[in-house]
Amino acid sequence: MDKNNPNFFAFNRRQLLKTSAALATVSQLPLPFTSKAETKPIVESTEKVVWNTCPGNCHSRCALRLHVKDNEVYQVETDNTGDDIYGNHQVRACLRGRSIRRVMNHPDRLKYPMKRIGKRGEGKFKRISWEEAYDTIADNLKHIVKEYGNEAVYINYSSGVSAGNILRSAAPTSPFARLMNCYGGYLSYYGTYSRAQVSMAMPYTYGSNEGNATSDIINSKLVVYFGNNPMETRMSGGGITYHLEQAREISKAKMIVIDPRYTDTAAGREDEWVPIRPGTDAALVAGMAYVMISENLIDQAFLDKYCVGYDEKTLPPSAPKNAHYKAYILGYGEDGVAKTPNWAAKITGIPEETIIRLAREIAMTKPCCIVQGWGIQRQSNGELAVRAVAMLAILTGNVGIHGGNSGAREDTYKITNVKFPTLKNPVKTKISVFMWTDAIERGPEMTALRDGVKGKDKLDVPIKFIWNYAGNTITNQHSNINKTHHILQDESKCEMIVVVENFMTDSAKYADILLPDLMITEQADLTPNEYAGNMGYLIFGQPATTAKFERKPIYEIASEIAKRLGQDVYNKFTEGKTQEDWIKFLYSEMMKKDKDLPDYENMKKIGIFKKRDPKGHFVAYKAFRDDPEKNPLKTPSGKIEIYSEALAQIAQTWELEEDEVIHPLPIYHAGFNGVDDPKRKDYPFQMIGFHYKARTHSSYGNVDILEAANRQEIWINPIDAQAKNIQDGAMIRVFNENGEVRIAAKVTPRIMPGVLAMPQGAWHKANMNGDQIDHGACINTLTTHRSSPLAKGNPQHSNLVQIENI
Repeated sequence: MDKNNPNFFAFNRRQLLKTSAALATVSQLPLPFTSKAETKPIVESTEKVVWNTCPGNCHSRCALRLHVKDNEVYQVETDNTGDDIYGNHQVRACLRGRSIRRVMNHPDRLKYPMKRIGKRGEGKFKRISWEEAYDTIADNLKHIVKEYGNEAVYINYSSGVSAGNILRSAAPTSPFARLMNCYGGYLSYYGTYSRAQVSMAMPYTYGSNEGNATSDIINSKLVVYFGNNPMETRMSGGGITYHLEQAREISKAKMIVIDPRYTDTAAGREDEWVPIRPGTDAALVAGMAYVMISENLIDQAFLDKYCVGYDEKTLPPSAPKNAHYKAYILGYGEDGVAKTPNWAAKITGIPEETIIRLAREIAMTKPCCIVQGWGIQRQSNGELAVRAVAMLAILTGNVGIHGGNSGAREDTYKITNVKFPTLKNPVKTKISVFMWTDAIERGPEMTALRDGVKGKDKLDVPIKFIWNYAGNTITNQHSNINKTHHILQDESKCEMIVVVENFMTDSAKYADILLPDLMITEQADLTPNEYAGNMGYLIFGQPATTAKFERKPIYEIASEIAKRLGQDVYNKFTEGKTQEDWIKFLYSEMMKKDKDLPDYENMKKIGIFKKRDPKGHFVAYKAFRDDPEKNPLKTPSGKIEIYSEALAQIAQTWELEEDEVIHPLPIYHAGFNGVDDPKRKDYPFQMIGFHYKARTHSSYGNVDILEAANRQEIWINPIDAQAKNIQDGAMIRVFNENGEVRIAAKVTPRIMPGVLAMPQGAWHKANMNGDQIDHGACINTLTTHRSSPLAKGNPQHSNLVQIENI
């Protein structure tokens, strides 16, 4: 038999299992053997291998090969195609995706539609029929739209399914979005919980938010990571991890990791770890910029040709004298403070000599790839910080070249993608994704200038109806859970919450109607890649098993509700298409755009299609760098805007709190809950969250083997542990004005003194009718409900807490 045949080893493994089973049976027969022993014919069930996708939204979107027998998945493998070189590597799932069988067959999966019978948050429900569920939802929706208008209906943010799926996608591209757009529209949101600040702020500098492809670090000489941790956030073969390992092996690039925590990305791979106080990255950049400018290490020609606002000669006419970046750094700007390395050292906790050495090395090593993760921007001053990190790439002229980067997170080549059309939303009003609880409690008080309302000057009505599909951001992934609980328990505020889920998550406990969803592995869908360097891919997932109990797919659920809203709504929503019809149609549209795609039946057969970037490695703003006249940026000036007139105007007109800053330059400001907040007297520790190997946000958070392998612990430096008499493994209290959690301590030098780190996404477990102490150690029991100044985004890493032994 040909050992090069991919089925060879699978065949031999099956034969081995059969032989082993047979021998095990023989060993239990009575001795001596006789010819009279009764035998029964062996009837073997049909087996199949089905391609599908890991549903977690880590942005890797990895392939799964599900082995099915008797309508059950009994084994999970991953991608076995490709030659594992650049542009054709295997999209191999991590242990989260490979545990999908335990999620599919979990005894706690929801089975039937249910109606709440207790208070919101109690988790008390009774089983109802699908007809009653559909009728109740439709009747309430009709009433609320008639009474308050469509602006009172909101589709909540979610990431329990990948936003990249063609049909079964999360908000704002879910079937519920199309349903509402067929019924007059809904209040939508802008931004995401993951990257609201960076997505809002970077366009003021570059006109967009792009980074070089991950794979382009093959051309780098130096890689500098600001809070970027792909080895834990995207640790599969489908994402960044593969390229980080392979490219640096080829390029031999030096890697510097700047992070409060010694992450797994750093561990054993970094050339240097630079621990930094959370929220002070902009101060570090300013200190390094002082060295670069003072020692003439900047790329002056690049700044003169491509940038606005570095010095007086490129400052816009509307700006005051000495309002440029150089003046800010050298100390003759508005604050009159020179941003020396000594100044930066006192703020960041990084020694002065280290700041000087880093500045010289970054400035003198070309090309240098400056990359930031999304943790930096998830701070109360996050918008300032992300623009500041970009300044290192700008000052050194590393923008728009191979081996460099813009300072943003890595980008990727993406396969052609045509999404399920959600149609045009008749309601133009939008709120920040993070402020939906504000819109419930004080909706008509929310304005454009104070709360970031878009589309008009203010909201007219509060949120009265919430769709929540495949998301745990009602409570678990939202901030200040205790405050959110208080808001949602008042049924006179938000009158109807519909949740479609797989499990009784903490968020699902707040549903009025709770519907059991099919998983992606139980239905057909197409999933394009997200982050895969210079290779795009498309996975055609097929149902591994039939629907069990009374679970239904989201398209059918939305279709049935549409039918009850009127025949016109139903016809417009479905266009006469089944779920399979839509997939065929959308794939045909993709084929029109990409002639390399196989036909529908072949795509369905092969399961995964891969395509290398025809241009090699994507380089952000390369066309602009090559010819800025012909390829201007999308900024007002067409250039890189170090000084932003648009931000200067916002700073003058928006209503901000005293400890909030919006600024035309990428300055340092501590923000609220920062290093100089007076609240530190009572809550002296800065606490950050981080993505955890055991979960993708809260998905997979109830898989026992992943929980056992990755305990929920809070990281604390030995110096702090000794001062508080805390032993490794001890259960401790972590608390602030928002709440309290109980969690085991992990005493480790991998976190800098004065800082605590807690894995985010753990399932909230508290008696909400009692002491409300969280024994599941969900970080959002403690996080602030205040939003960041510009994006009105999620500052869930800006926290001050106290700790004590129990």
